[in-house]
Amino acid sequence: MSFISNILKSRSEQDEKFLATIRKILGFRPNDLKYYRKAFTHSSVKKKTEKGIPLNYERLEFLGDAILSSTIALYLFKEIPAGSEGDLTQLRSKIVSREHLNEIGRDLALINLIDSNVPKKNFGDNVHGNMFESLVGAVYIDKGHEACQKFINRTVIEPYVDIERLEGKITSYKSVLIEWCQKVKKHINYEVYEDTGNDTIKHFSVKLFVDNKILAKGRATSKKKAEEIASKRAYFRLQDVISL
Repeated sequence: MSFISNILKSRSEQDEKFLATIRKILGFRPNDLKYYRKAFTHSSVKKKTEKGIPLNYERLEFLGDAILSSTIALYLFKEIPAGSEGDLTQLRSKIVSREHLNEIGRDLALINLIDSNVPKKNFGDNVHGNMFESLVGAVYIDKGHEACQKFINRTVIEPYVDIERLEGKITSYKSVLIEWCQKVKKHINYEVYEDTGNDTIKHFSVKLFVDNKILAKGRATSKKKAEEIASKRAYFRLQDVISL
């Protein structure tokens, strides 16, 4: 068999493997596989179209984010007819939060499909949610609005959305703590500092003080995440006295 034939066969086998994985995730057969290839192409690969336009998942991620938000908004509008604008907005924020989308992306093992020049171990948590959003964008372009709504219903709403549970879910432990400290007139302070350690990725560490006493610590790849980790730990130490 010629060298060119070997290449074509190899590509065909790769496409078949990719197609089988995508079909399992989607629950249907794609019309055009190129959209799904694009949905998992990271910018580090530096692919471009014939016109020199960058070819990666970022534009599909933007589209998927908008489609997710509108689909969840419609679902909540129908399911909670007495819900106020503020209530519906808060519930939608919980469902499409970065943390929640990251969880969905991880559960679907989307990281295994990424085409990247960056080692998988070097990606932050948000890559899982980003790829899920780009996948939603690809489904919308490939199959249309109705099929995309069904996909979101099957992958997001049915397995993850419990209205009663979400109505009581805390999305920001930091906000809860700050509100409680203001209520009981306690001073809360976050001391943040860069902490690289032996890691290749920069980390931040946080000490959370209440009335000048260290209550909890947190460490993550961003200041916001580190503060939230510390806040969550502090919340569970104080939950018997915190009145929500």
